[in-house]
Amino acid sequence: MTQIKSSSSSTQAMYQNLITIWFLVIIFSFQCTITLASDPDPVQDYCIPNPKFGAIKTISHLMILPCKNSTEATTDDFVFSGMKLSGNFTDTGLATISVNPTIFPGLNTLGMSFARADLKVGGINPPHFHPRATEIVYIVQGSVYSGFVDSTNRVFARILEQGEVMVYPRGLVHFQMNVGKKPATIFGSFNSQSPGLQKIPAAVFGSGINEELLEKAFGLSPKQIGKMRRKFNPEMSN
Repeated sequence: MTQIKSSSSSTQAMYQNLITIWFLVIIFSFQCTITLASDPDPVQDYCIPNPKFGAIKTISHLMILPCKNSTEATTDDFVFSGMKLSGNFTDTGLATISVNPTIFPGLNTLGMSFARADLKVGGINPPHFHPRATEIVYIVQGSVYSGFVDSTNRVFARILEQGEVMVYPRGLVHFQMNVGKKPATIFGSFNSQSPGLQKIPAAVFGSGINEELLEKAFGLSPKQIGKMRRKFNPEMSN
């Protein structure tokens, strides 16, 4: 009887240890997933890219430039003056200036980037999303209809006035439209130095998705599909 009890206790202890190990593996995997889902934490105060070396790929989407000696850093490395004026406008009435470590060295390894967007009266920033970053926008001037759509297709949108702020959760489709009587300017900030950008119209009609599939998905005729393809990827019409 003593041996049977001892064997039973050993088996129970073994199962308890296996459950503990399994639980720790799950937690570790979850923590790794969270870590890999965003930019890595910096291991030094700053890392000003050394133009003598090429980029080093640290994660599938993130390009980190080798640092130059910290004694060579200057104040100018941490100041960017290229957002004083708007960029070039598209046919949608939108002009954007995207700022990342490539043009603003001081951002390198800090896990952030930002952009300036200008909208003409009636101009729009078409539905798009950033797969690797949450974005927060500040209305510098103007009245902007701004919002995003969550994974249940619920729309969160309203007109923002000068001085107001809105956040777009990572990976969710969002948009803006100037509904005022004067040009609008927006400042956007991302929690990744490589947020990524996918514009919905271009991704759907300009990427080469099978034409029959698009016809069935959107209820459009071949002629209409062709028109959309020529608009978002003229090369596909050749």
